[in-house]
Amino acid sequence: MKILILGNGQLGQMLGKAVIQQGHECVLYSDRLDKVMALGSQQPLAMTLAEANDWADVTTWEHEHLGEALVAKTADKFLLKAERFNGLVDRRTQKALCDELDIPTSAWKAYENTTELTAILESCDHAVVIKSAKGGYDGKGQWRWKPGEDITAIAEDAGQRPGIVEDMIAFTDEVSVVGARSHKGEQRCFPLTLNVHTKGILSYSLAGAEHFSKALEALAKEHHKKLTDALDYVGVLAIEFFVVGEGDNQHLLVNEVAPRVHNSGHWTMSGANCDQFNLHIRAITGLPLPELLIAPTLMVNVIGVAGIPEALWEAAAAECHWYGKDARPGRKVGHVNIMIDSFERGENLASTWADKLQLLAS
Repeated sequence: MKILILGNGQLGQMLGKAVIQQGHECVLYSDRLDKVMALGSQQPLAMTLAEANDWADVTTWEHEHLGEALVAKTADKFLLKAERFNGLVDRRTQKALCDELDIPTSAWKAYENTTELTAILESCDHAVVIKSAKGGYDGKGQWRWKPGEDITAIAEDAGQRPGIVEDMIAFTDEVSVVGARSHKGEQRCFPLTLNVHTKGILSYSLAGAEHFSKALEALAKEHHKKLTDALDYVGVLAIEFFVVGEGDNQHLLVNEVAPRVHNSGHWTMSGANCDQFNLHIRAITGLPLPELLIAPTLMVNVIGVAGIPEALWEAAAAECHWYGKDARPGRKVGHVNIMIDSFERGENLASTWADKLQLLAS
């Protein structure tokens, strides 16, 4: 099959590798440069977006912030209805869909402007998180507020565009489930993954070490299936959750839905028989989705530094991925997957390497 990938960052390149591995063809579209690119190259091709979309049998994407104009130009080759895609990338309709499907999330209110946001905060007696309705990632487009703090400044800043106000959640862990749904409605989910963030950016993920209960794993998979079935979604979709409660009372609250391959699924490149990128390409091209075999793995993001230390390139248990980007504080420039034999070993390695591999913006 011929596949057009919208976006040519690291996720697009990783998807492209899976395309080649499975015997298909692909080109990538840089929405930043408005150019069509070949896999592994930053040199534009003599092909317009319209020509690339006509050429393709199916069009997919590496990120969801495409904009409605780009979606409209390419949606005829999407495997998801345009209105459903556009609904997922707006936190207001995303949250409303979770409520409609009875998938638990934090209590929330929508606002359109500074005036509406000010009114919400003035009537609020507890801590909240404010998020822009569209865009924002790695802590961008988000604000925290609690009673007693100034309202005017934060409302003027956050109220420049529509958004939502969510109750602050007292969670024990941040986790995600990454999984795929096929044309036939078959589902394959990777294990629930623990995600640890620093300054709003994913620092590391740990998966496959059986840290969470079978009941919590089953609940995450149930929520994923309910959402993807309702959307008639084909491909990989990730859901980020908060784990709330203790012991047998643990449950999950949806934080964000990402209709794409996901940073917290990068560990699958070393820790699964079929990684998230191959799983996505299988799903959108109609190949069978395999039963997933999992090995415990730690993924540490490389952020803002000029390179990965030689010790990790040489380590037998480590697999290094460098994205070829210019380094600047807070920018993801690579990741390292490390095979582990226990959850505790993973946390120890994460504490050893995270500071050496990550330079965050002040």
